[in-house]
Amino acid sequence: MKNLMRRRKFCYFCENRISILDYKDERLLRRFVNERGKIIPRRISGNCARHQRRLTVSIKRARMMAFMAFESESFR
Repeated sequence: MKNLMRRRKFCYFCENRISILDYKDERLLRRFVNERGKIIPRRISGNCARHQRRLTVSIKRARMMAFMAFESESFR
């Protein structure tokens, strides 16, 4: 098998020094939700465990407060 050099994934929040994840910042949260409305897992997004947990809580809060949809309109 060939030696594949994979690019290391970095946590978006650690890289940009974002300490507070606000559930009202829908544009930021939308980056971590796929087109069907599912939260992108940590192994794919590259987030660290701490920020992935905070991100999940923020997305769920945004859904409950109706800032984000639970699922996409086109897949119903």
